[in-house]
Amino acid sequence: MTENWTAAVPDEEFLRLDRQICFSLGAASRAFGALYRVILKELDLTYPQYLVMLVLWERGPTPVKELGRRLRLDSGTLSPLLKRLEANGLVRRERSAADERSVSAHLTGAGSALRERAAAVPRRIASSTGFDLSEVADLQARLDRLTLALDAAALGAAAEEGGTAAGA
Repeated sequence: MTENWTAAVPDEEFLRLDRQICFSLGAASRAFGALYRVILKELDLTYPQYLVMLVLWERGPTPVKELGRRLRLDSGTLSPLLKRLEANGLVRRERSAADERSVSAHLTGAGSALRERAAAVPRRIASSTGFDLSEVADLQARLDRLTLALDAAALGAAAEEGGTAAGA
């Protein structure tokens, strides 16, 4: 967006809670979380565990580092998730023979079998939104675009902060 549309909105308006896109996104995220909690209870999965399983169902054995990158999770968050999935018999972790530092997550037979039971989850979630599929796809595309823009802005802000700190 090239024009500075923010200049047209007074500061008092920008400070209103209902003007905060982060609040709207956070509230929607919590609402999704509540719905997923109910639906995923049938699979004995938490939402973050479900995300790990989605990646493994899609890609097969995956290096833990790649899982973290795909899910935007650090190792301190991902490791307990994988341990719990392993304890539940859905995943096993294996060290690479070629590089002992690399660990990959693999589905077990039970983890692979769970995919069939999970197949209905995305349709149930999509129908719960009240949107038709084209609206869901449009929202997802816009959110992906928003994420890219915010990642770029955070990177730019961090670079500016680093430049300011270096120059001080």
